[in-house]
Amino acid sequence: MASHDRQAIRVLIVDDHEVVRLGLRTLLSRVSTIRVAGEAGTAAAALAEASRLQPDVVLMDVRLPDGSGIEACREIRSTCPTTRVLFLTSFPDEEAVLSTILAGGDGYLLKEVSGDLLIGAIERVAAGQSMLDPTVTTRLLAWVRSLDSVTAGGDRHDGLSPQEQRVLALVAEGQTNKEIAAALSLSDKTVRNYLSNIFQKLHVSRRSQAVSVFLGGHPQHRPAVGG
Repeated sequence: MASHDRQAIRVLIVDDHEVVRLGLRTLLSRVSTIRVAGEAGTAAAALAEASRLQPDVVLMDVRLPDGSGIEACREIRSTCPTTRVLFLTSFPDEEAVLSTILAGGDGYLLKEVSGDLLIGAIERVAAGQSMLDPTVTTRLLAWVRSLDSVTAGGDRHDGLSPQEQRVLALVAEGQTNKEIAAALSLSDKTVRNYLSNIFQKLHVSRRSQAVSVFLGGHPQHRPAVGG
């Protein structure tokens, strides 16, 4: 039993399936160190509830009916900087995992995870640590390493200007356009223009794809995926 002196971890459950939310609430309600503060079934509701409740941890699905949990994570981390986001999803997709990390996510677990591991992950994330499902970690590491052969020597981003490389480095750190603009003393529109140019030069269409190229040539910037 946990000490009653310790404040319970307040969790917001975000999933579009009511049965899943009920199951998670039932599981977590049995743990004295965790308290379910609220639920949401859409990205819009997740943003509203996160802002209202200021939970310690948001347990977030990747795919929601009105948008992406990844975008919702980015918004939540921007408006609720002390809130941690742990993704719980059915999709072991390498690019999705990288996208959640870049959006400021603190963990990524598959829904087949055991109850004990999920509870432990919530506690770790609330304590400031990161948590990736072992299956996902193995796939992500192999995928990121494979980028080295694609971007050997960094030749694919040599065509970027110094400022474009600075912008892309900040994207790789998970910063939002607004945060990048503040860091580089630029307007939001200028940052969007830089990103548009970067996408065109790298022949990609998404932030995560651009960062994949960047990470392949700059391994020191790779996000931590273990521990």
